[in-house]
Amino acid sequence: MAEKIKVKLNGTAETMLQSFYARAKYSKNKGHKFYDAKAVELVERIDYDFSLAEGDSTMSDGVIARTLVFDELVKDFVSRNPDCTVVNIACGLDTRFYRMDNGRLKWFNLDLPEIIEIRNEIFDESGRVLNIGCSVLDFSWVKNINADGKVLFVVEGLSMYLTKDENAKMLEIIRENFKSATVMLECLAKRWVNREKIEKSIENTGAKFIFGADSFEDIADIAGGFKKINDDNITRGMIALHPVLKLFEKLPVVDKMTEKILVFETE
Repeated sequence: MAEKIKVKLNGTAETMLQSFYARAKYSKNKGHKFYDAKAVELVERIDYDFSLAEGDSTMSDGVIARTLVFDELVKDFVSRNPDCTVVNIACGLDTRFYRMDNGRLKWFNLDLPEIIEIRNEIFDESGRVLNIGCSVLDFSWVKNINADGKVLFVVEGLSMYLTKDENAKMLEIIRENFKSATVMLECLAKRWVNREKIEKSIENTGAKFIFGADSFEDIADIAGGFKKINDDNITRGMIALHPVLKLFEKLPVVDKMTEKILVFETE
């Protein structure tokens, strides 16, 4: 029997394990829209108490809904730009590369050093996949990205834990170092800022929701040099999980409550 992987994390970094578990649990459901084989396999090997995540349906549904929508958006980008470079910011234990790989793209996973250390222990990645252990707020990570042509930055599950100034710095680093950059930025709806108690497994880690945005216009002051492509959200992902929500899709309150995926590019 494989030795258990011991994990000692807290705060924002710990939330990656909650997301990882949510994908594994969903993958075991009949009728799943994606199957994360790696998550299913490794949840059994990670020495961590997933009991809070097990009962946190709010967190789990959000993770799966945004996974479905991000997969759709990234797949479309890759199909239009088959030789692109993708930078997965705050990658955690994400496995999207294995669902998106066309045999040509280059993929960089970026996260804090302690996260990448765990990722490297769990995954055997090389070739067109490179893991970078560095804070996204440290300019030095860009030196590891060798990109020609279109570059897609996927920022999932991070912006809500950063301050406005920190989000501004992240976007500045991207803008100043990549001429042809597209950003897909997940943002918490503004009404949920400082309400992390609604997701019990997240609250238990000590992480705080401190930033939110409902549209590109809400971040225009920190996204200078970028232009809007689209304000998307995870509603269709939630409908895929709970079809009855289709009846309420057009209600203004739904748009105010759902997580956003703001898509924009360098000017």
